[in-house]
Amino acid sequence: MGIQRMVRLYEKMMREVCDGYRLSMVEVDIIAFLKNNPQKDTAADIVELRMLSKAAVSKGADALIQKGMLEREADPTDRRKIHLKLTKEAFPVTREIQKTQEAFLGLLYEGFSEEEYEMYLRMRARMLRNVSNKTGERRKKHE
Repeated sequence: MGIQRMVRLYEKMMREVCDGYRLSMVEVDIIAFLKNNPQKDTAADIVELRMLSKAAVSKGADALIQKGMLEREADPTDRRKIHLKLTKEAFPVTREIQKTQEAFLGLLYEGFSEEEYEMYLRMRARMLRNVSNKTGERRKKHE
């Protein structure tokens, strides 16, 4: 329940960015993802890591291209791979997204001491390792 409440708060805060720039939540997610993950710039990366449907990412990317905020670029070594690049028209949106993300994190960590925050980071890293180890084990069993 707690994670769902955090997600709802994040989406509520991001809705202001959506409304201010007349973007859908998926479009804002795509822009945020590409800004925060410059090395992961294909639709497949967004689908995999943001857990959005292929159709939603395709529709959102097409809308952003129409709005001049995104462009497609063929990979020079693999013509089947298409990279998604933010244009300068997306930069004001990326700044608003970043401010909103910082405000959200500020709310999450409000009242945390430096020591508590560092402990949280260590615990989160351990949980992510546990998940990675377990998912790695499953992949090996299925191969």
